[in-house]
Amino acid sequence: MPSPNPFHFTTSRRSLLCFFTPTGSFTSNLLFTVSPEAHIFRRSGSSRSLVYPDMAPPVLSLVLPSETGRVLSIQSHTVQGYVGNKSAVFPLQLLGYDVDPINSVQFSNHTGYPTFKGQVLNGQQLWELVEGLEANELLYYTHLLTGYIGSVTFLNTVLEVVNKLRSVNPKLKYVCDPVMGDEGKLYVPQELVAVYREKVVPVASMLTPNQFEAELLTNSRIESEKDGREACNLLHAAGPSMVVITSININGNLLLIGSHQKEKGLPAKQFKIVIPKIPAYFTGTGDLTTALLLGWSNKYPDKLEKAAELAVSSLQALLQRTISDYKSAGHDPKSTSLEIRLIQSQDEIRNPEIKFRAERFTLMV
Repeated sequence: MPSPNPFHFTTSRRSLLCFFTPTGSFTSNLLFTVSPEAHIFRRSGSSRSLVYPDMAPPVLSLVLPSETGRVLSIQSHTVQGYVGNKSAVFPLQLLGYDVDPINSVQFSNHTGYPTFKGQVLNGQQLWELVEGLEANELLYYTHLLTGYIGSVTFLNTVLEVVNKLRSVNPKLKYVCDPVMGDEGKLYVPQELVAVYREKVVPVASMLTPNQFEAELLTNSRIESEKDGREACNLLHAAGPSMVVITSININGNLLLIGSHQKEKGLPAKQFKIVIPKIPAYFTGTGDLTTALLLGWSNKYPDKLEKAAELAVSSLQALLQRTISDYKSAGHDPKSTSLEIRLIQSQDEIRNPEIKFRAERFTLMV
């Protein structure tokens, strides 16, 4: 049997010598190179068929990346229902992103049900997954997305993940939903607040707290639109260039306040969107909102207000569909928490009709 011919495969980090059996189905050796930035293979030569002994085929999300990006999403997972990764991954995929989920927990259902069962990932197990990706040179991501995290050790490991991902792609954008509580109630250990404030906020690219979480992170009270804008500025000073306080209740009115500081030291462009109150409680909406903000803000990097308009319009259309479907099933939407109708609302996610407009604030002096 003739000896195999060498086949060189060059990546941005190393060169592998591979072999394929000369069967007469090729005319010459091929040379592949990959651009460190674009991660797109180029080749010279031609071939009708190749055999790759002991080598997996290329990962197409790396070799032929989507125009939007590649997201690593570290959030909770439920077998049934849509919260955490179940609420975030599908919408991002609809918007054109390759998404790799790491499930911080795997539960049968969300914890609002009478019972639930499942497993919780610890920091060491998270790091082992990252090491596995690194060993196969699979750690190139454009975005990291995180949501609910229940322990200090896991959150500290997430910070190590941020550093690791940025060592591979210094332009990585970290979108953080600092899930800690709502309406004055903390539902994570108290010590997580300091870790978010002192370590996470400084490395985040976009932060999406609710009113209570923004107050915790800034040690301030938000009782007016001005307070909300000042909280955004405090968070900008600590790190992220984009801040969206996703829900603020002021005198019975529900608002979203967004803020984009394009350069340190310059005034941030700020806006608000008035959000209608719906007399029902939904699960997974915060996770969905942050995913939509990531998706649309990356498509419109200089127009955070447009990204927020699209995100809010998608969400509101989905919630109205959810309410309507529960009523059609004979259920009173006000009586229990509601699972969102994510799959049925994919058209509203992919191509939302903008019905909720942003109103720009004048620059703060």
